[in-house]
Amino acid sequence: MDERGIKISAGEVEVTAILNQSSTADLIWDSLPIEEPASIWGDEIYFRTSIEADEDDAQEVVDIGDIGYWPPGSAICLFFGLTPASNGNEIRPASAVNLVAKIQEDSTKLKRVNSGDRIVIQKSD
Repeated sequence: MDERGIKISAGEVEVTAILNQSSTADLIWDSLPIEEPASIWGDEIYFRTSIEADEDDAQEVVDIGDIGYWPPGSAICLFFGLTPASNGNEIRPASAVNLVAKIQEDSTKLKRVNSGDRIVIQKSD
């Protein structure tokens, strides 16, 4: 299957990511473009979507640059550092997330995004 690239932008910040082959990633791909206000939780950006998916190989701990889908909140989460739930250097979501994509460059530039900024996810060219 072809690589599915996405572009994520918020204000002046833009990153690209590659969706994995999970069924949750398929739902996201089919829902693009998505535009929602950002919420900030530590070094995580999350935003609600209309996508509904159950846990699918959900992870309690993620890596920097991971993008997850959080089933309890129907939310997409961008991880670029520690969250309030982190233990030590672990990047820990509020609860388990389905991993759906990986940011391809330095995800720490997402620290410049503010709560309420419009996040746009679209298929990359």
